[in-house]
Amino acid sequence: MWEFVDERKAQIAFSAYQHVSLVVQAVLLATIVAVVIAVIVTRVPRLEPVANALSAIGLTIPSFALLGILIPLVGIGVTPAFIAVAFYAALPVLRNAVVGLQGVDRALVESARGLGMGEVGTLTRVRLPLAWPVILAGVRVSTQMSMGIAAIAAYVLGPGLGSFIFTGLSQIGGANALNSALVGTVGVVVLALALDALLLAIGKVTVSKGIRAR
Repeated sequence: MWEFVDERKAQIAFSAYQHVSLVVQAVLLATIVAVVIAVIVTRVPRLEPVANALSAIGLTIPSFALLGILIPLVGIGVTPAFIAVAFYAALPVLRNAVVGLQGVDRALVESARGLGMGEVGTLTRVRLPLAWPVILAGVRVSTQMSMGIAAIAAYVLGPGLGSFIFTGLSQIGGANALNSALVGTVGVVVLALALDALLLAIGKVTVSKGIRAR
């Protein structure tokens, strides 16, 4: 195993970087889109059942099926991998963002408006900061799920450590099949734990002490 890693350490490091880059970019885009949709949903309550239904249905679509649908539309490589990861990443964030924004005390919102804040000011300085812990919890779930989806995206030649897993599985019985699969799997787990720790640190910095003490 150590020989295998030592001989391919540059390739493993580059694949790990690609994996993290894919997940971070997809989750970032998904979070922005999901929060925007959540703001619209909370402004137009009749859209909430639609958003919940889309979120629930989306999570039931197998990732292999979605990737298979994307191949004839956008080809293979980075594009279908990014679309698939971003699609699944948006769903937990959307659900949590809707719950978080709806959970903000209306008395606080009315007080902010009474102090002269407009819609944008109330959203950015009151509603989003108070909803942020719930949204961040959705981002953490989304990130962990996206690490696995990004590995599966190697099926369409997406970047990342998934290529090691698929190579190992396709060469079962070969000299380095187990080593390749283990490197990919362990690498994904380690990266997932590292990103989760980073998000926890971001939460401590971005969530005010008053909210954390509640």
